Parts: sequence; structure tokens; C-alpha cells
Amino acid sequence: MATYLAPTDKIMKEKRKIAISRAEELRSQIQDYILAKKNIYTGFDLQDEINSRKKKIMDILGAAEEQWNNWKWQMANCIRDVEMLSEIFDINEKDKKDIERVGKFFRWAISPYYASLMRYDKKDPIWMQAVPNPAELIYQSGVDDPMGEEFTSPAPAITRRYPDRLIINVTNQCAMYCRHCQRRRNIGETDVHKPKHVLEEALKYVKENHEIRDVLITGGDALLLSDSMIDWLLSELDKIDHVEIKRLGTRAIVTMPQRITEELCAVLEKHPPVYINTQFNHPREITPEAKKACDMLIKAGVVLGNQAVLLKGINNNANVMKKLNHELLKIRVRPYYIFHAKKVRGTEHFIPSVDDGIEIIEKLRGYTSGLAVPTYIINAPNGYGKTPVLPQYVVSKKEDEIVLRTWEKRIVHYKA
Repeated sequence: MATYLAPTDKIMKEKRKIAISRAEELRSQIQDYILAKKNIYTGFDLQDEINSRKKKIMDILGAAEEQWNNWKWQMANCIRDVEMLSEIFDINEKDKKDIERVGKFFRWAISPYYASLMRYDKKDPIWMQAVPNPAELIYQSGVDDPMGEEFTSPAPAITRRYPDRLIINVTNQCAMYCRHCQRRRNIGETDVHKPKHVLEEALKYVKENHEIRDVLITGGDALLLSDSMIDWLLSELDKIDHVEIKRLGTRAIVTMPQRITEELCAVLEKHPPVYINTQFNHPREITPEAKKACDMLIKAGVVLGNQAVLLKGINNNANVMKKLNHELLKIRVRPYYIFHAKKVRGTEHFIPSVDDGIEIIEKLRGYTSGLAVPTYIINAPNGYGKTPVLPQYVVSKKEDEIVLRTWEKRIVHYKA
């Protein structure tokens, strides 16, 4: 029988010395982020500034706190004209004319809540997502429907790009019309929910196709349907045996967290499992109000994920994206995807290089916890689906060996 020999103090001290040296090496690799994150603010950090703007907006609109916290009031008082926006932000005449000019071609609307997060600065990452920019008229090489949704709709309101899942598009309405929107072609001049008979046809398609196990309800913003309509849709899906999970696509948590009410949560709690994917694009969008909304949804049993869009000048920076993902985890939202911005007409000024996305993944993988590393995705044109894009970690392959590059760029040989 083998005898266990305890390591000597000398051996232990040598091992500890190696471990301490390695720890120092690891610490040095994150110092650039430690320094950078001091200047990357969240909505929590800027509460005094946000509350000051909130008070100004409330005074202009003659609102009380109770109204501000009511999502229907937020929707009814969305900022849709440059005069109202200028009253809040004292916009200069040139910028007012630019906004008016773009607004004749591309509709815009901003919830009062989201306006309270903005700064009047055309390079502000919150302003850029909400306010029309003359670049929307300059860059016109994109297309209206880059994902070919009109050619992947086998039934009314349905988009199907994968074998076992599909989308039901229920509305064109949003609390804010984001300037980078992939479906801006659907915005039109009026807000329209799909009629019930159209949704019934979509549900019929799901029932008749037994391979469909996952249904995403989206728009527009799925949560801008009434509570009763959401309840009806989820109830109908629950009746279909082969549907295993329901998903809702919404940005209301970010742009109008007041939509997350006790009544809505009671509806969602009745229909497990329900997954919600939202779209936080910058740490400043993470506020106490957004956290409260997430807390309520989680209490109702909803699983939350985030699908950020990689946007030039907003978050195409490894430190900003890392900070965003860390803050999301703190409010219990799992970073799920980073989408490369699509070439939608009038949004090309937002499109970063693919190298930006790859570099971000390089600076996340290994440098932070796996929970904070989403998948970087490029949507293949013409509706051929999400394609993951990764740094090259496999250097070469042989029959019995694979050569890998680690997150630290070390080359290792792994016997297969």
C-alpha cells in the first residue's frame, strides 16, 4: 500500500511563492479596466443629475409622482416634437432644424423617463439612441429588411428562421423608437397592435407544426400589449402541448420600467416558464427603476436575459461592455447576446467594425466571469439566422492533438 508523504514546509513555501507571483500577474492584467471603470457611470451613480431632469420634465408636463410612475401616463406623454424636447434641453436652432428634418422621414418618440437619463450632447450614448441625427439621411446604403423577414413569414405575424422556434410579431408600438431599430420599417405613422384574428392565425400555425417548442412574442415591444391580451396569448400557447417555453421581447425595462406592474407580474406568474430578453446597451441605462422592474419580474418567476446591440460610439468599447455586463449581473439579468448592428437604412453610422466585437470578446473571456461573457452574433443576411463570431482559439488540429491559444495568448498542445 502506498504511503502518503506530506509535502515539506520548503515545498509548500515554493508553491505558495509561485501562486503569489501568478496572482500578481493576474492582478496586473485587469488594472486598465480598474482605472477605466471609474469614469464609466451607471444610472445609480448619476441619480442627482437624473432626478434634477426628472423634476424639470414633470414641471413642464404638470405631472405628479403618481403620474410619472404610471406607464400609461408615460406613453401618453412621450416626447414627439422638437419644441417639447427643446423646452427640456434648450436645444440650439441648428440642432432643432436637423431633428425636424430627420423626423419628416423617420418617426421618433422618447418616453419622459428615458429623457430623464439623457444629456444634451450629440455624443452622449443615451441621447444618440433616442434623438434623430442628420446622419440618418446621409447614410442610405442599408436596406429596410436586412433579415429578410418578409421572406421568412409562412403565416400571418410569424417569422420563422430556425427548425424548432419562431417569432410572433404582435405590435409595432414601442415606448421609444430607438434610432438603431432593426424594424424601423414597421414603425409607420401610427401605433397598431395585431388584430386578434391575425394572432389566432399565428397560433394555428404553431399548433399545426409540432416541432415548434419555443415561441418568442415580440414587436415592437411585446409588453405594450394590454395585460389581458398578454394573458390570452400565453394561455393559448400553454394549451399547445409541444410548446415548451414562451419568450417575450421588450425594451420597456430600459425605456419605461413603469410598465412592470404588480398586475403584469401576476399575469406572467401564471404561465411558467416565461423568459424575457431585454436590451440594455449602456451602463447608464441601469437605474434604480430598472432594477425594481427586474426584481418584480424575477419574483414572478421570469428568467431575464440581455441582448445588447453593438453600436459605434455607444458601447463598442471593451471596458464599457464589461461594465455593462457586470452591472446587469448585479440586477440579475444574464448577458445573453451582443448583436452586431444590422445594416438597416439610415442606421449605418451606428455600425462598428467586426474587429470591435471580436476584441470585446477577447477582453471578456478569461478576464471576467463566464456569466459576464455573452455570445457575439452577426445575423446572416436574408434571414439565415444568428452566426456566432469568436476570436480564433484553435490554432491547428491533428488526429491526436489540438493546438490552442488561451485567453492570455499562450499556445498549448492538448492531446485529443
